[in-house]
Amino acid sequence: MANRNLEKLASIDAQLRLLVPGKVSEDDKLIEYDALLLDKFLDILQDLHGEGLKETVQECYELSAEYEGKHDPKKLEELGNVLTSLDPGDSIVIAKAFSHMLNLANLAEEVQIAYRRRIKLKKGDFGDEANATTESDIEETLKKLVHKLKKSPEEVFDALKNQTVDLVFTAHPTQSVRRSLLQKHGRIRDCLAQLYAKDITPDDKQELDEALHREIQAAFRTDEIRRTPPTPQDEMRAGMSYFHETIWKGVPKFLRRVDTALKNIGINERVPYNAPLIQFSSWMGGDRDGNPRVTPEVTRDVCLLARMMAANMYFSQIEDLMFEMSMWRCSDELRVRAEELYRSSSRRDVKHYIEFWKQVPPTEPYRVILGDVRDKLYNTRERARHLLAHDVSDIPEELVYTNVEQFLEPLELCYRSLCACGDRVIADGSLLDFLRQVSTFGLSLVRLDIRQESDRHTDVLDAITQHLELGSYREWSEEKRQEWLLSELSGKRPLFGPDLPKTEEIADVLDTFHVLAELPADCFGAYIISMATSPSDVLAVELLQRECHVKQPLRVVPLFEKLADLDAAPAAVARLFSIEWYRNRIDGKQEVMIGYSDSGKDAGRLSAAWQLYKAQEELINVAKKFGVKLTMFHGRGGTVGRGGGPTHLAILSQPPETIHGSLRVTVQGEVIEQSFGEEHLCFRTLQRFCAATLEHGMNPPISPRPEWRALMDEMAVHATEQYREIVFKEPRFVEYFRLATPELEYGRMNIGSRPSKRKPSGGIESLRAIPWIFAWTQTRFHLPVWLGFGAAFKYAIEKDIKNLHMLQEMYKTWPFFRVTIDLVEMVFAKGDPGIAALNDKLLVSEDLWSFGESLRANYEETKHLLLKIAGHKDLLEGDPYLRQRLRLRDSYITTLNVCQAYTLKRIRDPNYHVTLRPHISKEYTEPSSKQAYEYVLLNPKSEYAPGLEDTLILTMKGIAAGMQNTG
Repeated sequence: MANRNLEKLASIDAQLRLLVPGKVSEDDKLIEYDALLLDKFLDILQDLHGEGLKETVQECYELSAEYEGKHDPKKLEELGNVLTSLDPGDSIVIAKAFSHMLNLANLAEEVQIAYRRRIKLKKGDFGDEANATTESDIEETLKKLVHKLKKSPEEVFDALKNQTVDLVFTAHPTQSVRRSLLQKHGRIRDCLAQLYAKDITPDDKQELDEALHREIQAAFRTDEIRRTPPTPQDEMRAGMSYFHETIWKGVPKFLRRVDTALKNIGINERVPYNAPLIQFSSWMGGDRDGNPRVTPEVTRDVCLLARMMAANMYFSQIEDLMFEMSMWRCSDELRVRAEELYRSSSRRDVKHYIEFWKQVPPTEPYRVILGDVRDKLYNTRERARHLLAHDVSDIPEELVYTNVEQFLEPLELCYRSLCACGDRVIADGSLLDFLRQVSTFGLSLVRLDIRQESDRHTDVLDAITQHLELGSYREWSEEKRQEWLLSELSGKRPLFGPDLPKTEEIADVLDTFHVLAELPADCFGAYIISMATSPSDVLAVELLQRECHVKQPLRVVPLFEKLADLDAAPAAVARLFSIEWYRNRIDGKQEVMIGYSDSGKDAGRLSAAWQLYKAQEELINVAKKFGVKLTMFHGRGGTVGRGGGPTHLAILSQPPETIHGSLRVTVQGEVIEQSFGEEHLCFRTLQRFCAATLEHGMNPPISPRPEWRALMDEMAVHATEQYREIVFKEPRFVEYFRLATPELEYGRMNIGSRPSKRKPSGGIESLRAIPWIFAWTQTRFHLPVWLGFGAAFKYAIEKDIKNLHMLQEMYKTWPFFRVTIDLVEMVFAKGDPGIAALNDKLLVSEDLWSFGESLRANYEETKHLLLKIAGHKDLLEGDPYLRQRLRLRDSYITTLNVCQAYTLKRIRDPNYHVTLRPHISKEYTEPSSKQAYEYVLLNPKSEYAPGLEDTLILTMKGIAAGMQNTG
């Protein structure tokens, strides 16, 4: 027996190495990392749950690996038999183990990527593995612009100083990993990276080994499932934790690197600290579109919380700055101020400060000035805390900072003084970093956008016009609405008093505007109107802001999402710009938001991508005609089905002239963790956005040729037709979708605070884009991403064989087309129709089997045509690293897919009987059956048979981790 076990133990490692033949390159350590984490985990599993359970995990892994080798559906059945014979507790442990192993595989990948990056930086070589397409190093970009494209260093510096990238954090419910686990994952990553460091001593190694064991066990012992849905305040706190952990220090660190890169092209100036290179905004607690849980009170809470957090972070740094600023030489301007402060502060000792608690003498003038800044920061933080807790504060407003200019002024004074005394090198240390933080984060940490549906504003105005006995605003024509809104906007009289009869919904909209009026203006960014179609939608918000006394009105941003809205957007914006009152109001600047996910759900990826491309071009032309600078706000999700993909490529494939140095883009859900979860990730993200935005402006991508446009237009028609034919018109589709995917069970994951449907009863059109994509990602069929491409390609090639060559040429030379195709190719590499076939066999009624088969035939045909156009023999042949990483993950994911399919079968079909084998998990301190069964007790209220709901949720989370995207 022992002998066989030894063979088995060796086998999972061997299996890993068989699956991934050879290293991709010399610096490839991925398999080592992966095997190390896996061995550690399997040992822990054996310690906690006994050898039998560990063997079951290995058996499942081997069956999956065999399936991955030959794609023989019999192997999936064998695997299903093993999984369905487990008792409830064991099946939870197995699902948890595979989900955990996938998370560990992801961590191994991240460490490998960071390791290869360091090696490259040391060698200074970026020439290998098509790196230019996915990575943008700021220094490389500057050198390329100066040396290859012959721009002058001054031109580059000038463009850089004037560009802005605004990253907007949204709480889209796609982060399926709990924060408690994300932190443990971070520590596992650190241990793994340190274990492979060059100068490690045997003692260090032993301690790191223990630490790794501890963190892996702690993660496995943490309940992965959120037992209650998060509130919007929870989502905001989770989003803001990234500022605390990486972004706060990451921004000044990144800007220093920009300074260094500038020096290396011969610019001996630094980026001015008030250049708005990077800005941060947030939707968490401001986005009320379809989320009834975001109330006016929530909006007020998150603004005050962010102010408190910002003041707290400045406060925690100011003492260090006081320590550094021990110089006595200063300018006359500063000395006079310091003496004034010294005289006027009748200050006693302040015992609650750790350092500098006695009054600072005027012989240390910088410390006197900064001491006053510290007092104000302390009061600013305390006042926000009081307002949050009790709605009132006894700290008067004159003792706190109310706007960022007051805060910058004393810091700028210190900076000027140091420079005047020949101490510029000191000024350019921590003081410059601090100034840059203040310029980036202000007093509000992030600016909160408000988003609301246009219909809700129409309801409010309708109530007002009916109350004033003017008729029903809702029934007026667009012309009449505009005429009335403009006459009210030009007039002075208030529209309504407290006696306006209000429903709950109307009060909610008006109270939100009152919150905008009550809080400091620097808390807020844009007011976004979803489902906006006409100029009156924008004017309505302008009028409501004025009526509710918003002192500095928010800029109003229409959001265009559905295909028809995108099509009509340029004309709608032109009508808006032709209104003289509005042109005077906006001062030559306008922002327009375009939505990627709903357009994709409405017409399929190909047509949506092309329509978004054309809409941007036309919007820019309209803005030029009226002399307005247009900022495009890109609402892209994390997954390809919702407009996601590598940042660098996404930016460089936008139409020429559409970015022009100002880019706003959403960073959603799980993408926040991938972009800002670690210091080096934060640095890389900031670098990518800055470099790609600069390059797009100074070296725009090519414009498509007229014949390419014509072909795209024709193909888009066929793609949309096939997509809608299947998704919206095929009577069997909704039933098939609900049976073949875990869509109905998605809501149990408690990922987000927002309901998954806009209307509880509706069909596909009322389903949110996130659960729509989520459901298809879970079955690895990814239907929304590729559906329509096949029909389009087939039509083009059958019409004229020359079109094949044209498509191949478009792929080689036109960034937009290339990115669109490459992303779909990557999704095919993650897909597996065999899993979809298993789901059909188990979950779908027999009369729908032929429909599923036709969809899978369409999948294969589309994949074949796509490879032909890209000129590839195999999927991802141009990216061996990604191919290797996906292969490593596949066997884990397959086990979870099979487990999910059989668990859904047991949940949905009461007549499906399985014979359970005896319980296998053993606990070394307790009677054998108790430990695993405790998992079942974590969910006592489940309406399903014991253990099934948790097993299902764990498979969903595991697959999401393996696909590296949820929705």
